[in-house]
Amino acid sequence: MTARPSPDPEHPLTNVPAEGGNAVHDRQPDLDIVVPAYNEEARLGPTLRALAAHTATLPLRVQITVVDNGSVDRSAEVVDEVAQQRPGNTELRLIGCARQGKGAAVRRGLLASTARYRGFCDADLSTPPQVLTDVLGHLERGAPVVIGSRRAPGASYAVAQPLVRRLGSSTFRMLTRPMVGEVADTQCGFKFFSGDAAQQIFSRVTARGFAFDVEVLAVANRLGMPVVEVPVRWTDQAGSSFHVWSHGRRVVSEVVAVRAALARMS
Repeated sequence: MTARPSPDPEHPLTNVPAEGGNAVHDRQPDLDIVVPAYNEEARLGPTLRALAAHTATLPLRVQITVVDNGSVDRSAEVVDEVAQQRPGNTELRLIGCARQGKGAAVRRGLLASTARYRGFCDADLSTPPQVLTDVLGHLERGAPVVIGSRRAPGASYAVAQPLVRRLGSSTFRMLTRPMVGEVADTQCGFKFFSGDAAQQIFSRVTARGFAFDVEVLAVANRLGMPVVEVPVRWTDQAGSSFHVWSHGRRVVSEVVAVRAALARMS
């Protein structure tokens, strides 16, 4: 069974207490995968089953934490339904986040974790869960930050992106490179961290929107943490809320805000 969504405390975020007898909480998980969800009832079930099917092959105690970001659909019920099927040895839990935005939900989940390795993936699972095996290999060898990348050598797209999307991505990379260093792909929604790195990074991250991933990597860069990029085969999923033309100005303003926040960071 899952724990029901817990309240969303203000800073600092605290660990979510377990319901009595939940084994994954009695023993600290090795890996915690955070999945932010806002009205994701259609995609959440297949994503959780695919993640659980792969994590069952890993020699680790794994927990998947779904962070409900104020959904008004059946997202919470879907998590319960999957949990009742007890997929492999993976445990599911559900917590809430009252603050809107993917960044707020991911931050909530990662700072509420005590796992040795922690990370997040999007509810649409555009990155295959099998990439976790490579990610964990790097983490176990001491890398503090390991991310999926659509531009690392060996990466590919299942379907080529439209020209306008590619042009927008190139412009975005030029805009953000001074903050993130040599990272080729900031926006792939598949990022994992050592527990210590997650605590240090996400206790400083404040962005909640499109610039959230940039701030995560910019903070890591500022803290001197190397980032390993693992190539992925990316599948664009229908239902994306991002559109280059309508959101371009907002993206630029958020990146400027991240730059200002970095300048204030001690």
